[in-house]
Amino acid sequence: MFDSKAKLAAAKQGDSQAKGELLDRFRPYLNVIAQRLLDERLKGRMDYSDVVQATYLEASRDFEAFRGDSIETFLAWLRHILRNNISTAHQEHLATQKRSAKLEITMNSIGSYGSSPMQFEQLIPAETSSPSQRMMRSEAAAILAACIEGLPRAQGDAIRMRYLEGMSLKGISERMKKTEMAVAGLLKRGLQGLREEMARIKSGTSSFW
Repeated sequence: MFDSKAKLAAAKQGDSQAKGELLDRFRPYLNVIAQRLLDERLKGRMDYSDVVQATYLEASRDFEAFRGDSIETFLAWLRHILRNNISTAHQEHLATQKRSAKLEITMNSIGSYGSSPMQFEQLIPAETSSPSQRMMRSEAAAILAACIEGLPRAQGDAIRMRYLEGMSLKGISERMKKTEMAVAGLLKRGLQGLREEMARIKSGTSSFW
């Protein structure tokens, strides 16, 4: 099993391979957050993966500036870099447009997703929770994001739109150009896939985590 704490400790000691492996492990976590925060008006001009890649490179370059010693603080540091890069992308690409209420809410409410049975709001922990609670939520969120990343693309997109963005079946079907029945099927299979992968992680048989 991948020992993220040990990798972090090794990376802080100057192990470049450990640093690369650590950043690669949390790329899915950043992918899910970037998809949620990137303004819809930008998605036709740039891909969320471009922002994540910029964050990855910046974190690798500036790793020595990271002063934390836990995975929770490391994830908070990565989120901070990602937020800055998304904010910059918004400013550069939307400078001539009036900022929408949706964008204002998005950039000011990081960490306040709606509640759901899967607890997707834990992807970005609330700053008011205790350090131990934030630690648990961050670790769980990173694992959950990796599981979403491992789903077939259509299932992962449906899960993200339904539980992160709170879209209705009708809204998802319109965006994905599929029937509502087809979307419901994607959600059902996606959730089942998540449960199975989480079970494998819990049992220690997952090849990823």
